[in-house]
Amino acid sequence: MDLINSTDYLINASTLVRNSTQFLAPASKMITAITLFISTIIGTITNGLYLWVLRYKMKQTVNTLLFFHLILSYFISTLIIPFIATSQLQDNHWHFGTALCKVFNSILSLGMFTSVFFLSAISLDRYLLTLHPVWSQQHRTPRWASSIILGVWISAAALSMPYLIFRETHHDHKGKVTCRNNYAVSTNWESKEMQTLRQWIHAAFYISRFLLGFLLPFFIIIFCYERVASKVKERGLFKSSKPFKVMMTAIVSFFVCWMPYHIYQGLILIKSQSLLLELTLIFTVLTTSFNAIFSPTLYLFIGENFKKVFRKSILALFESTFSEDYSAERTQNLNSGA
Repeated sequence: MDLINSTDYLINASTLVRNSTQFLAPASKMITAITLFISTIIGTITNGLYLWVLRYKMKQTVNTLLFFHLILSYFISTLIIPFIATSQLQDNHWHFGTALCKVFNSILSLGMFTSVFFLSAISLDRYLLTLHPVWSQQHRTPRWASSIILGVWISAAALSMPYLIFRETHHDHKGKVTCRNNYAVSTNWESKEMQTLRQWIHAAFYISRFLLGFLLPFFIIIFCYERVASKVKERGLFKSSKPFKVMMTAIVSFFVCWMPYHIYQGLILIKSQSLLLELTLIFTVLTTSFNAIFSPTLYLFIGENFKKVFRKSILALFESTFSEDYSAERTQNLNSGA
């Protein structure tokens, strides 16, 4: 993700654009920063609880393993968000050094790719389970899921590695330090040749990120859920429209949460200096924050068993923490019930 350097192109906007956005620019920075701070607090707590339940209170199955690592990708991203919010409040001035500039941006890219890939893997798993039950019974094991999980993390890390190389801190003539991508890997920021090279490499990375990080996973999710819905409807296994609504919600939420981000990155690529860039930035922060915080809650209510385990586990946690005479027998019964 490239929100650290989110408003660099607005700084050099024309006088007309600056006059038209002189109120919106500070407001957008405040909105994005507050949203990011709130996302960190809520996301760390909720995703941490989900990870705890999946790891310690539920049987390790293919489903729980995939969801555990999906939520883990959200959790990792939320830990980096406060640094971005701090930079936003200080007009994108970066105080944390070149090393953290590289590492933080790479981790955010890693979180984006892993979350998208795990959503695709989950939809493929549902597809195989529904349309190829015999194969699934023979091969769909936690060990098989672990291989898929390892492949996802390695692929996402490989796609995020270039940002570890390209991301650098840049000192302008006013002494301001920004954390930005240097696609030409050159200290000559003013050369027209280097700027042209940066533009071409930037375009190549944007296209590859859009195709691999959005378009391909989106088509995989649509295809898998469409086939699953058709097959289950054909067998008459749905007694209500709720499963269809759940699948449609998954597709729509994926599109709504990630499409604004890629539109925003496209506007940066073409060096847009319009009001649309500011508005798209706000919308991108809102949707990506919503995705990291509330997507796991959506999964919570999809699975009835997970919801029951979660409720009982949290009850046990609170009682064991605040009640001194909490009986061991009740703990054992509660855990066995979960």
